[in-house]
Amino acid sequence: MKSVNICNTISYEILILYTESFIVVKVIGNLQFLKVVRMETLRIGMFSWESLHSVTVGGVSPHVTELAETLSAIGHEVHIFTQSGWMRDYDEINGVHYQRCRYDPSGGIVHQMDQMCDAMYDRFGSVERDVGVFDVLHGHDWHPVTALNRIKHDYDREFVVTYHSTEWGRNGNQFGDWWESRVISHREWLGGYEAREAIITTNQFKGEVQQVYQLPDYKITVIPNGINPGKIEKEVDTGAVKKRFGIHPYAPAVLFTGRICYQKGVDMLIDAIPEVLRKRWDTRFVFIGDGGMRPYCEHRASELGVRDACRFLGHVPDETLYDCMNACDIACVPSRNEPFGIVVLEAWDAAKPVIATDAVHLVDNFSNGVTGYRNPESLAWCINYSMGDLDSTKEMGRNGKKLVETKYNWDRIADDTVKVYRRLDG
Repeated sequence: MKSVNICNTISYEILILYTESFIVVKVIGNLQFLKVVRMETLRIGMFSWESLHSVTVGGVSPHVTELAETLSAIGHEVHIFTQSGWMRDYDEINGVHYQRCRYDPSGGIVHQMDQMCDAMYDRFGSVERDVGVFDVLHGHDWHPVTALNRIKHDYDREFVVTYHSTEWGRNGNQFGDWWESRVISHREWLGGYEAREAIITTNQFKGEVQQVYQLPDYKITVIPNGINPGKIEKEVDTGAVKKRFGIHPYAPAVLFTGRICYQKGVDMLIDAIPEVLRKRWDTRFVFIGDGGMRPYCEHRASELGVRDACRFLGHVPDETLYDCMNACDIACVPSRNEPFGIVVLEAWDAAKPVIATDAVHLVDNFSNGVTGYRNPESLAWCINYSMGDLDSTKEMGRNGKKLVETKYNWDRIADDTVKVYRRLDG
């Protein structure tokens, strides 16, 4: 640590401000001294199969990239080891070093991750020889676990793992009985077993991980996901955005964003639509995202006679997503299992209320959204309730916005993460 004295006079009261990056000792009243103590800079290696600047798949991408950028902004050196996605092998973007790893992407997901982990292991050794020893290794989800495990035993290093979901939860709260699912579950267990510290995003998800993988309390720190306030929020002409997708400017719009799969409960939302239309015939439902259940959901909407009320947009550019989020009236998160729910923060950033199932533990019922049970009838009731009192609904969105600005911002989350990193030295 380095200490710098700025000035000396007489003082009466001193306030000490502390973060993981620096300590400021400040005088209130007559100034005696101002001292800045800069903490040791860490060289951090993050391992993730996705990021915003390589391959982007889901919610892990913004988490990894935005956390890394915040850690870099407060003075740490951050390298992300990730897939190449046919991009060049190295870039420095917003202060973060992207070490993209090339491998043969053929075969199923397990074989692909085996190949990726071999490439990550080799790249780690090469980068460490060039830049120096890494102080912290931090893996995200099950994909890089075998690389981290090899590094741990070959280089005598400890690592941190963040759980973003479990295979049990992705399968709708049940274990898969096919070999790939069993291998993935094993690697999720192995990551927690071999890691020195584990980060989990909510207390409820902590309970799931402990139930499924028996992870001990002493390893676990609960740190929420985050978002940069203002990332989603923008001024839009809501009527013009709705017209772009064939929706009347004054018609209420319900937005779903995410993977269209069993875990995310899109089929339950589809089954809820007839009851919503009975109460408000002009309501329209916009689905952004893709997945294995999309054909079924489109077919089911046709079966129920509500296909005209649905807009399936698939993957869209970020700006289109932001337009839709700011133009919609309600964001819906109908998940059967939701470890965190980054889409909730995205909706709140745009000051939108959230309709969710009780699997989404971020939402405080009737404060920043409305929660119901995991069935179509309950989802329909929640949507109809919100449509019936739009003034209260807008207030819920504003309450969510306040949480984004205070509890779920990356500065706070980065400081809490560094506290976990520093425990690796203990």
